[in-house]
Amino acid sequence: MNILIVHNYYKIPGGEDIVVRDEMAMLKMHGHRIFTYFRNNKDIDNLGIAGKLKLSFDTIFSFKTYKDIKKIIKKHRIEVVHVHNTLPLVSPSVYYAALSCKVPVVQTVHNFRLLCPAGTLYRDNHVCEDCINHGLGCGLKHKCYRGSFAQTFISVLSMKIHRMTGVYKRINYICLTEFNKNKLLGLSAETGQFKKSLNPLGLSDNQIFVKPNFTKEDISEISIDSVKKKAASTYIVIGRLEKLKGIDDIMKAWRILGSSAPKLLLCGTGDLEKKAKAYAEKYNLTSVDFKGFGDNNQVKELLKSATAMIFAPQCYEGFGIVVAESFMCGTPVIVGDIGNPGILVSDGVNGKKFEYNSPEALAKTVQEFENMDLEDYQKLCYGAREEYEKYTEDVNYRKLEEIYKSL
Repeated sequence: MNILIVHNYYKIPGGEDIVVRDEMAMLKMHGHRIFTYFRNNKDIDNLGIAGKLKLSFDTIFSFKTYKDIKKIIKKHRIEVVHVHNTLPLVSPSVYYAALSCKVPVVQTVHNFRLLCPAGTLYRDNHVCEDCINHGLGCGLKHKCYRGSFAQTFISVLSMKIHRMTGVYKRINYICLTEFNKNKLLGLSAETGQFKKSLNPLGLSDNQIFVKPNFTKEDISEISIDSVKKKAASTYIVIGRLEKLKGIDDIMKAWRILGSSAPKLLLCGTGDLEKKAKAYAEKYNLTSVDFKGFGDNNQVKELLKSATAMIFAPQCYEGFGIVVAESFMCGTPVIVGDIGNPGILVSDGVNGKKFEYNSPEALAKTVQEFENMDLEDYQKLCYGAREEYEKYTEDVNYRKLEEIYKSL
């Protein structure tokens, strides 16, 4: 097939970028012809005042994207347009361009941006679904997108306009989990029933597919020796160092653990990096090692030898590719029990869960790992590796190919 991959890169690289890279490589390996339309938010820094004012309108509908996409579709006889991120340079105009050429569109839903101006369903340090339950005006009231009324207004206006045109009803979606699919369809958390009022996009079940992310690299079977090496009291955190990812709670948990705290590797950067370093210095957390943003292969090597990977987001999360990567390495996951993170891990089988917003609960769970005997720990490692079979490249390709064919 001739497939067009569309993605708007963020300034700080993240899991979405890895997914795009790996899916493209997978499709090429199976003989598909891949064409791309990429934009990068780093380009915004080079815009002058006029360019940044124009960006507000382009975020809603980019005529450049519209013309570019139509040109690529006609030139290369594109059969499927697969969209990942559109904000802000690509814009939803990609949908209209593809549909005008009578080419099906599938949008991978990496976050909750179709329902929430901030894309996170998170506000003021807690999960928030006000924009689903009471309308997008709630987002404006709380300036949910980057704390800016102006930027939130543009986000809300874009969502309103494209809901009104009905374009969201005319495309297809890939959700990474059943949890995400249920949110799009409007499953009531209270009753367990689907409510039309909680489905502002007006979507139907048959236009939403479920396909998790996958990890591209494979490793050999876990040996007893490798498990013994893992049990060396080293824990790893992979991702942006920010409030949303739970870095505050992780640092507090290591303070609670005190002088007996095991080694903690923080692999990533973010807006709370300086604050976290200052906290570590203030409380003499010498076991915390800030590794910074590293190459994906280098991080995987650290992950292979870690006792456990800690995943402590304060929100529902879209998926958490680091969980699948951890399972691939046979490394158990210590996860906050909320939304998708809580669903991905089976307690006592391939990791352990803790109360997601409690540093005390996290510290207690880490201590349980430290006190675990080798046999019980080994079971978690094998359980993690077994769970990884759901996230292999082969399984993922079969699902994606099936989705494309159904379009």
